Amino acid sequence: MIYIKLIWESVRFAMQALKSNLTRTILSLLGVTVGIFAIIAVFTLVDSLEQNIKSSFSFLGSNVVTVNRFQFVGGPDYPWWKYFRRPYNNFSEYTFLRDKLRNAESVTFSASANTTVQAGSNSYKGTNLTGVVFTYKDVYDIPLESGRFFTELEINANRNVALIGVKIANTLFPGRDAIGKEIKIKGNKFVVIGLFEEEGEGLFEIASKDEAVMIPYGSFTKLYYVGQNGIEPSIAIKGNEEDVGLIALENELIGLLRAKRGLKPTQEDNFSLNKSEFIMNTIGSIFDVISAAGWVIGGFSILVGGFGIANIMFVSVKERTSIIGIQKSLGAKNYFILFQFLFEAVFLSLIGGVAGILIVYAITFIQLGSLELVMSLKNVVLGLGISSAIGVVSGIVPATLAARLDPVEAIRVA
Repeated sequence: MIYIKLIWESVRFAMQALKSNLTRTILSLLGVTVGIFAIIAVFTLVDSLEQNIKSSFSFLGSNVVTVNRFQFVGGPDYPWWKYFRRPYNNFSEYTFLRDKLRNAESVTFSASANTTVQAGSNSYKGTNLTGVVFTYKDVYDIPLESGRFFTELEINANRNVALIGVKIANTLFPGRDAIGKEIKIKGNKFVVIGLFEEEGEGLFEIASKDEAVMIPYGSFTKLYYVGQNGIEPSIAIKGNEEDVGLIALENELIGLLRAKRGLKPTQEDNFSLNKSEFIMNTIGSIFDVISAAGWVIGGFSILVGGFGIANIMFVSVKERTSIIGIQKSLGAKNYFILFQFLFEAVFLSLIGGVAGILIVYAITFIQLGSLELVMSLKNVVLGLGISSAIGVVSGIVPATLAARLDPVEAIRVA
């Protein structure tokens, strides 16, 4: 209990010292406040941007490999001319992989085009129309707000049925339920059987379900030509959960596709296997650089703040030399004096850190277009941790000097 009392006394002395020199306290913590604000603001912005961008690519699915002509991620030496000459995927390759793959949970086939959807006198331009097979729901999540997904019979019979997004439903059927209503696509009537769950505004409008229409693949081929020199279809394969990194699936895919396309051992692959992780890793590396810049910017401010706190602590030790001498002559231990000044430095730094965090928190209420700023608990803990560390580093030398003062000399100086 005596140690707890001593610590409490140290805390009380530190708080009294900070209150007695309020102007000096405020000026000295400004550097820490600016530094913590810079670091946490950058991290909050980076985390929010990264999360928003990654959610925009959620349509790619997780644990999914797609077969395309082009690589998702390129560079300065991207050989687009070589990829451009590659053959398109076809439906027979899809059925071949569906029947032969052993390391896949499911295989699907789809094709997309931009079109205009009509209903009566209302129309919606820029709609992302996708033709899918029945296994599409097994590879990608298709959350529905109302209605249902296609039955296997509807897919196989190429029925004119459709799933539509919220924006399209609100535009074509304002104030009415869209389920069971008819829409027109390129003059063909389709019955709405389902409504996609609303995704809302995102930083990047990439394949948003709010502006999408989905129909059976066979119905899609009645509207558009799919294949070489037409619309390029995509094959997507969902891997097994135990296949870490999808290594086994990729190896099996390469072997089967090379065999299906009749490639000789000396010939290179004429297809690309893409994973959503490629894009996510690229995005992550970009934001790592931005985070590093945030550390540099905030680091200089914190360094200045740390020097300011250290300077104030040296002044405090000088001003309270006589008090230290009296305390030590009355039996105060060295660690009591050390804690007294060290706590003062830590509190000073923590107050600046909390102020910086609160400023960032206030900024999160500002609406930046469709970007929602969210300050995570991780960043709050990081800010408090950095503040505490700066306080300890800045205060340890002055506190040690104060603890080592000779009581007789300290009183004599007074």
